[in-house]
Amino acid sequence: MNTADGSATGERPNSLRPLSSRGIEQLAEFEGNTVRARDASTVVLLRNAPRGLETLFLRRQTSMAFAAGMHVFPGGGVQQSDTEADMPWIGPSPQIWSGILGCPPELARALVVAAVRETFEETGVLFAGPDQATVVADTSTAALQDARIALEAKQLSLREFLLAQGLVLRADLLHAWAHWITPAHEPRRFDTRFFVAALPKGQRIGALPREADRTLWLSVRAAADAARAGELEMMAPTSHTCRSLAGLADVDELAAAAARPLVTIQPRVVEIAGRRYLDVPPAHEF
Repeated sequence: MNTADGSATGERPNSLRPLSSRGIEQLAEFEGNTVRARDASTVVLLRNAPRGLETLFLRRQTSMAFAAGMHVFPGGGVQQSDTEADMPWIGPSPQIWSGILGCPPELARALVVAAVRETFEETGVLFAGPDQATVVADTSTAALQDARIALEAKQLSLREFLLAQGLVLRADLLHAWAHWITPAHEPRRFDTRFFVAALPKGQRIGALPREADRTLWLSVRAAADAARAGELEMMAPTSHTCRSLAGLADVDELAAAAARPLVTIQPRVVEIAGRRYLDVPPAHEF
């Protein structure tokens, strides 16, 4: 078995995902110049349901340049406004998040801010409230929806929005789950921290963002099975995350389950008997 860089290994990977046709094309086009990965945040929204823990998926428009047609979690890249100082903030400090996420405090703060901002922009779910004990229960008001549109259009920063509404970011509602880095051969790369969070009580999913054409709540176990069977299109980090969460029965278990060192995964391409795969660790190692 050989890796994409030509080195050989005598061990069969623990978990293999066949390389897509697009992935094969990207590998063929790769000339050895690795693109810098952009810092990004993804939030796995979870809720309790009779058939087990459910998570929210957005299906990306088939016209999108990245992950077209894929079922993804809300999230996106860190932007300049996410680095603003004096963010109204409740919960673990950026210094504490720095230790959890394994990055400088300034970047840790920006990653948490991006997670909250992107989730609100893409779903209408807002991890913020007037104080440390409460969360906004209804984000469907005209004022909040107007702010959501302005945030997505980059006409407003999350800090400006929260200050205007008298709200504070609830960093205590997020839990770090995983750290994925896009394989070296891909032309569009992300260095992404995955957070898990329970859907705040009373909040509902709002209008679709421009990038998506569908939302879907599905149990994490059913989603993992559907991805494995090829019935639901997902990228490797998404399906892997579903498998890693499948053992949880309730959102109340999230904090305890996330209280472990963050696992960093950068899949490699391996070749076995003439076929190419992505090599990732098994989900039970989380």
